[in-house]
Amino acid sequence: MAKSCKGLAMELVKCLSETDCVKVQKRPYKECAGEKVPNITSECVGLRETYFNCKRGQACVPPPALSHCRNYQLC
Repeated sequence: MAKSCKGLAMELVKCLSETDCVKVQKRPYKECAGEKVPNITSECVGLRETYFNCKRGQACVPPPALSHCRNYQLC
């Protein structure tokens, strides 16, 4: 995992661990992360969106000038 997103991931796990989805319903974190309010708090929803956007920003995409190269690997 990219270091820049790791802190967000930890905050999301901490937030989810306080929800009824994890504490009461005993559902896995991954399953609860996909839920919406009221199953998880709006704070957790916001953290989830921020984390997913961070991960999307880490995607391996070649610059347009090099996209024509078949074997080009940026990552």
